[in-house]
Amino acid sequence: QVQVLESGGGLVQPGGSLRLSCAASGRAYSYYTMAWFRQPPGKAREFVGAMKRTSGVPSYGDSLKGRFAISRDNAKNTLDLQMNSLNPEDTAVYYCAVTSRTLITSSLARGDEYEYWGQGTQVTVSS
Repeated sequence: QVQVLESGGGLVQPGGSLRLSCAASGRAYSYYTMAWFRQPPGKAREFVGAMKRTSGVPSYGDSLKGRFAISRDNAKNTLDLQMNSLNPEDTAVYYCAVTSRTLITSSLARGDEYEYWGQGTQVTVSS
């Protein structure tokens, strides 16, 4: 079984930065693609970004590229999300997701492609 654990959420002022971390443990061969999703209050889940184990190149949701940056450490099985210039619309529960599948790029944003999910970490952007 694979365990996924997010950390780093909290309250931040508009314009501020926050760094989230996701750690996966269990069957190491299951960590092929790791991703971040978020769900704002009252809204649908949204793809934030993802990175395959071997590509080293992140993919981002259309509206987030430029402010958010994903990095991955395969030795530690972690996926970090650096969030800058945060605004209240970024308030959401942020989830880390992991799949053992070899996803094509166009499938990275599909939540149903990921087998393992963390419990989520709350990010609140407010003054």
